[in-house]
Amino acid sequence: MEGHRNYAKVYRENSILTASPGQLVLLMFDGALRSMALAHIALERPPSDFRRIEVVNRELLKAQAILSQLRGSLNREAGGEFAKTMDGLYAYYNRRLMEANMSKDVTPLAEVEQLLKVVRDAWAEMLRTQDVSEPSVTMASA
Repeated sequence: MEGHRNYAKVYRENSILTASPGQLVLLMFDGALRSMALAHIALERPPSDFRRIEVVNRELLKAQAILSQLRGSLNREAGGEFAKTMDGLYAYYNRRLMEANMSKDVTPLAEVEQLLKVVRDAWAEMLRTQDVSEPSVTMASA
């Protein structure tokens, strides 16, 4: 089993190293959604499971860090109104995840999961239908 994990880790690392800027954004969306899903599962554990609080906190902080990275990568000059809109969305997502973490409430987390999945799916569709190999285009749109 250990060998399988090592191969998976190498595959993930190579995927990141060879990804286009647009694919990196998609990987970041996926990472944030994965962390939110783990936090969601932990929040649904019984309150007697004290480890759940640790998992929720760790995973929501990871998701927030990814969203902050996405927000920081926006090219506000080239992205215009779209970049401004995404900046506001990322700020809102982070605020709601902070609320979920502080209150250990699944409601704001579920909201962000749903909203970010829509953005992620739209980004994936855009990657499938357009050539987004120019970093200035992808980061302006992120």
